[in-house]
Amino acid sequence: MTTATPLGGTPFFSLNVTTRGEDFLYKSSGAIVAAIVVVVIVIFTVVLILLKTYNRKMRTRRELEPKGPKPASPAALGPNSNSQHPATVTFGPVDVHMETR
Repeated sequence: MTTATPLGGTPFFSLNVTTRGEDFLYKSSGAIVAAIVVVVIVIFTVVLILLKTYNRKMRTRRELEPKGPKPASPAALGPNSNSQHPATVTFGPVDVHMETR
């Protein structure tokens, strides 16, 4: 920013260099922020496309994979079979009683 101040008939110019540098930083900061946002969006898009193609490839691999014969369930073998099967434990919802004051 330049200011002219008359001093005894001759103009005196004071030049403020820091203002020009700050103006440049303020003007370029918007461009820097915009560039960062664009880069983040591009990276996000690339990662999304890679995950989508990976998911599609894995799904087709699972669908095309030959399925083996189903193992016989313990109920189909009968109650007198000697097969080892783990005991199942089922948990039901618990009633929580809160004290009312």
